[in-house]
Amino acid sequence: MQNFSNKNVLLCVTGGIAAYKSAEIIRLFKKDEADVRVVMTESAKEFITPLTLQAVSGNEIHDSLLDIKAESAMGHIELAKWADLILIAPCTADSMSKIVYGRADDLMGALILASNAEIFIAPAMNMNMWLDKTTQENYKTLLSRGFSFIGPAEGEQACGDVGPGRMVEPIKIIELIKSALNQGPLSGKTITITAGPTREQIDPVRFISNNSSGKMGYAMASAAVEAGAIVNLISGPVTLLADKSVNLYKVNSADEMLEMSIKYMEDADVFIGCAAVSDYKSMDISDIKIKKEAADGLNIHLKKNKDILSTIAAKYPSAYHVGFAAETNNVDFNAKEKLVSKKVDMIISNDVSNTAIGFDVDDNEVNVITNKESIFLKKDKKIRIAREILNIISMKINKK
Repeated sequence: MQNFSNKNVLLCVTGGIAAYKSAEIIRLFKKDEADVRVVMTESAKEFITPLTLQAVSGNEIHDSLLDIKAESAMGHIELAKWADLILIAPCTADSMSKIVYGRADDLMGALILASNAEIFIAPAMNMNMWLDKTTQENYKTLLSRGFSFIGPAEGEQACGDVGPGRMVEPIKIIELIKSALNQGPLSGKTITITAGPTREQIDPVRFISNNSSGKMGYAMASAAVEAGAIVNLISGPVTLLADKSVNLYKVNSADEMLEMSIKYMEDADVFIGCAAVSDYKSMDISDIKIKKEAADGLNIHLKKNKDILSTIAAKYPSAYHVGFAAETNNVDFNAKEKLVSKKVDMIISNDVSNTAIGFDVDDNEVNVITNKESIFLKKDKKIRIAREILNIISMKINKK
């Protein structure tokens, strides 16, 4: 089951006795590598202090819609865009009612209206309040709008009543969110992804390579795991850490990458060639270090490497094949040429001459090109671009 690596989690804490459990929720999210920010309603502060949640989350608490200082650091609209998922825990009957009617008179209400993130609600209230006809109508309305509910659980409550209304325990909340996220559009699919540069040795200490950091390929792997896929990541030499749920295989040369790609495409449904593979390799690799004193100049005779993307496309025609085209000029024209020449289903083009979206940065801006359309994905974090690309791929392969 996937963890929350690369996930931005927005926890909204409302004013119920179960608010004290929000510190444990934060701890569990962070243990699973999530970045957690906290929004507190005014009534929540009566049950747990902002300082406590700030200490646990490591981030400043957000509690006011009209806080000039907070807006200058990360405005509420930016915070809404930042979140990958929103959890309201505990969520009171009053908060449910406000969400139903689209109330935006506090920060939480405004964020929910402004965000496209998946929203989970963990209710916590007296059993009679939960079973009340109005609350049940609000519950059904929110379900119909796509909100996901976790609980409430049954048991003894703070007031002494026994029945439904308790907030689900933090560890169970985390498990249920994971389970929901694992039911992604690529569940049951196996995806093989290449990432990073390759190295072609000249002698034992020198090699031909390129500037790829592997960040886009690793983001694609993380996004594929989030979408529910089994992921094989074949990586050239990089300094990145892969998602713990990824099957990682490290290689150096283009020949090694091709060999591993063939091996792990035997049972795969999708191939994504994101690696910056060296086009050429040295015809003669010296067994010993070439001394610079040996000659005034050094001539290296090169030969072409086998093209991994076109080889895989030809060998596994039933799979869905996606390539990346890192270009410096005539970007989309060259990408469309690559789509045709390599006989693949999709090419992702990006302009690496733009240093803001080129090699070794965290942002990207791409065109997703198929035989029938071109979809522009504006500049964003690579993990978000990767998620959008995987959503497009999932729609394509699920139509087959």
